Amino acid sequence: MDLKTSDFHYDLPEELIAQQPLRNRDRSRLLVMNRGDGGVEHRCFADLPDLLCPGDRLVFNDTRVLPARLFCRKASGAAIEFLFLEPERGKRWRALAKPARRLRPGVEVTVEGNPSIGLRIEAASDDGTRVVAPIADKGRIEDILEQHGRIPLPPYIHREATNEDRDTYQTVYARTPGAVAAPTAGLHFTQPLLKRLQTKGVASSSVTLHVGVGTFRPVKEDDPRDHPIHEERYEVTEATAKEITQTRAAGGRIIAVGTTVVRTLEHCARRDGTIEPGKGVTRLMILPGYRFKVIDGLITNFHLPGSTLLMLVSALAGREHVLNAYGEAIHARYRFYSYGDAMAIF
Repeated sequence: MDLKTSDFHYDLPEELIAQQPLRNRDRSRLLVMNRGDGGVEHRCFADLPDLLCPGDRLVFNDTRVLPARLFCRKASGAAIEFLFLEPERGKRWRALAKPARRLRPGVEVTVEGNPSIGLRIEAASDDGTRVVAPIADKGRIEDILEQHGRIPLPPYIHREATNEDRDTYQTVYARTPGAVAAPTAGLHFTQPLLKRLQTKGVASSSVTLHVGVGTFRPVKEDDPRDHPIHEERYEVTEATAKEITQTRAAGGRIIAVGTTVVRTLEHCARRDGTIEPGKGVTRLMILPGYRFKVIDGLITNFHLPGSTLLMLVSALAGREHVLNAYGEAIHARYRFYSYGDAMAIF
């Protein structure tokens, strides 16, 4: 199949990029798209129970976003900004640093506003990341981030993160810390809406995929198949694998809440559509032409032009159908990206 990154671009007015979340999450607008013919319907996210059937199963990503952005100072007073990515052995963590040029192994910094908390650069990697550890092995990076870190909002949200973002940039079912970006399709769910879905007979399961910073990395190659897809850590329990198999056997649909769930389930899928439970890392990149083994539908937000996520959605529903639906959403003034409105594909 001939694929070009330029085929996945669209023009979006800047004012449609949502900078703040809606206070009532489930009052987001929902563009419902027919996977077969590309037809669209305009609804409210609170209508979701009316769009699903008893016996369907929603699969959520229960990852929890870390307040992974940390501001520090060198002994010279120079400011350093870290974005902590994932734990290493012991109490060490891998992090991006800005500026990183002078952060050689052995350099020590203190947390801005609390100079009693020190960090040391343990190693520098060719990919530009640094391995960071607490000085004198005191404390844990996780605890330092909880007390002094900030939520790492996406780069297209042009403001500093606030304490409110610690709640609003988090799903109501977030449980397992480890992500540096939210699985944003889940931001529209509220506890009352989850209860209504349960009452309707819609089942639910969870997987874990810790969303990495690579989710915002643009595709620069002309052929998207040449794009180095980011690696993300996942876990699928035996219970979830069994629930999905039982739902499919009973004729129910598997509806992924977010592209992270799609990647996790399809990575773990056997040829017969059953799921291999376990944990590991995935670098699965889903492009048009991919044959889905597990999912029947998707709830997602609107994605960046030329992104791997837009390509994944196009693989499920067809590029022309998806871009036509995006055009409808722009014309109807939907809010786009992480804090924006939602799209459902059935």
